[in-house]
Amino acid sequence: MSETGETSDTHENGTGTTGRPARPRGRTNWRRSAVVAVPALLAVGAMASVMAQGALAASFAASGSHFQVGSSELSSKGLASHVDVARSADGGGHPVSLLALDSAKLADICQSAQVKTPLGPVTFRLRAGGDAGPVTAGKLFIDAESLDGDARFGTAEIGRDASRLTQVPGVRGPRGAFGLQAGEVSVRDVRSQAWSATGGDFRLKGLKLDVALDGERCF
Repeated sequence: MSETGETSDTHENGTGTTGRPARPRGRTNWRRSAVVAVPALLAVGAMASVMAQGALAASFAASGSHFQVGSSELSSKGLASHVDVARSADGGGHPVSLLALDSAKLADICQSAQVKTPLGPVTFRLRAGGDAGPVTAGKLFIDAESLDGDARFGTAEIGRDASRLTQVPGVRGPRGAFGLQAGEVSVRDVRSQAWSATGGDFRLKGLKLDVALDGERCF
């Protein structure tokens, strides 16, 4: 944490380290106990609204805790995956499977995170797609702790050396590490626990965002 109270998240992968911009400080006239929770939640909400217009790449991170990602169906023309380590602002390391999707399309999406605050557990939940149309992202990266669903792979290569992955340009892991790739992939009833997700040109049609004390999560 810096002298101004701002925080930043860092993600390590096989190709280097990317720093995430610090969240802006919030201003509020609410009682003192709410000040800790409000700024971060407002920043996430504002970011999500801009993402829906395609102006920013999506970048979700919950420092010290993972979040849920769900979709009734996800597909991509390219998939590359290898074991990785996600780093959070507190310096903690989390073993993950880096899932890189070259051109992702989701029938719908639900993302939720629960944050501890002086007011109690607060749930941030974002939903999009469905009747409004599919959610799309170019180069979608997910640091997944787990993923459940019914999958179909096209031209799959399991156990390929992570340094020789080719299906998603620029995505490779350390030499000798376990890797997986496929020319195309589709997964139904996706349920994933993740530490971070980033998408280039992330477009969310029919965006709905809600923040509530002890609110409902995706699953």
